[in-house]
Amino acid sequence: MQNLDLTNLLDRLLKTGRESEWLEFKENNKAPEMVGERISALSNSAALHHEQFGYLVFGVQDNTLNVVGTNFKPNVEKIGNEPLENWLHQRLSPKIDFRFLEFQYNQKPVVLVQIPSAKSQPVKFNKEAFIRIGSITRRLNEFSDKERKIWQNEAHSFFESEVAIANVGASDVIELLDTQSFFELIKIPYPESREGVIERLLSEKMIVRTNGRFNITNFGALLLAKNLNNFDALARKALRFIRYEGKDKLKTLKDAPGKKGYAVGFESLMTYIGVQLPTEETIGKTGIRREKSTYPIEALRELIANAIIHQDFRVTGMHPTIELYADRMEISNPGIPIISPNRFIDSYQSRNEKLAAFMRRIGICEEKGSGIDKVFFQVEQFNLPPPAFQELENQTKVTLYSYRPLALLSKDEKIRACYQHCCLKYVSSETMTNQSLRERFKVEEKDISVVSRIIKDALDAGMIKLSDPESASRKFSKYIPIWA
Repeated sequence: MQNLDLTNLLDRLLKTGRESEWLEFKENNKAPEMVGERISALSNSAALHHEQFGYLVFGVQDNTLNVVGTNFKPNVEKIGNEPLENWLHQRLSPKIDFRFLEFQYNQKPVVLVQIPSAKSQPVKFNKEAFIRIGSITRRLNEFSDKERKIWQNEAHSFFESEVAIANVGASDVIELLDTQSFFELIKIPYPESREGVIERLLSEKMIVRTNGRFNITNFGALLLAKNLNNFDALARKALRFIRYEGKDKLKTLKDAPGKKGYAVGFESLMTYIGVQLPTEETIGKTGIRREKSTYPIEALRELIANAIIHQDFRVTGMHPTIELYADRMEISNPGIPIISPNRFIDSYQSRNEKLAAFMRRIGICEEKGSGIDKVFFQVEQFNLPPPAFQELENQTKVTLYSYRPLALLSKDEKIRACYQHCCLKYVSSETMTNQSLRERFKVEEKDISVVSRIIKDALDAGMIKLSDPESASRKFSKYIPIWA
């Protein structure tokens, strides 16, 4: 933080008028054990009071709240030969990213310790958890009801609700967020006053008010940021598009890291990707030549939207990424899926339901659970190989393949295509037959034996089953997914 931001933050803390469970003032008491216990206590208490941070401030009298300055210099303090900050980190469990912030307030040295609130479990120092009761620090195990609430506090620690940038003014909010596009997306007129803009953002939980200023939430920044690089913790969450020359990563033709928030940048991203896609020329019944994209845009739209809303924001160092190769497209997002990839078509569960709800509200993605069936339908219309859904280490990847005739598909691909077609029929209240699968592969009736073999392989692989096992007819057999 800049010195002005720290000054404003201290002004806000002083305006509270007293110490509290998540705020403590000290002058020069810098005993390492005391600092460690206070970090534990203030982190746990901040969680109970649904505060993003707890604060320990050196250089302020606790009774008068006069700023008198401090001689505490955390960056030079050592325990033996070990720096104080490292010594504290080694003794805290779980590790939390507390920060010593040193600055001058009215020419007096102040140290502010910013302490993240506990997330779903108490923070311990030297294997002991502490809590603030009023202005007194106590052991947490003496208050079982408070300890239980901290263990249950995960519901209040959703990434979307956390703070992307704190303590900014109304003009900064409008400078950082694309409010013009926001009002266009929700289809209401832009307010005549800045106050009207702010009130709408507050009602949507894009920002929260704090002592006359504002915190921009991750929810607001991820959706509306003009430039995600302005938010330190979110810079690596922007979508990235990469195009390669061949079937591998040896030569990159395009590498376009995104900057805009997901909502305000989605349509321009899809337009950009559409321009990059290879096309083929087709001649319609009227004899008019038309260019057709190799990949169905609607399917890409659904898969990219899914990559956004189902990503695990706690996985660091990884973008949601779209990679275009000569023979395929790969769309990946951080985090393994909550449900099995084989059940994407009929099951729905999102880590980020608030984000997903807004994306559905503005028409970027489909209603719950109805997007993947659209992907399967579009793939079949384009007569493409079946998409592959992979659960990798800390990553989920979907691969769309360019056209190959049935004869060039692998056995696994044929089984997967059969399974996906069977699922698509089932969620449409229909059943798969040999004829429907022939239509999916766009092969003639004379190839009935080829399709029958694929169905048998899918049965043997345990991917599908007979709708009526008692039926004596195999010619007119109907099939449903194994999980139906």
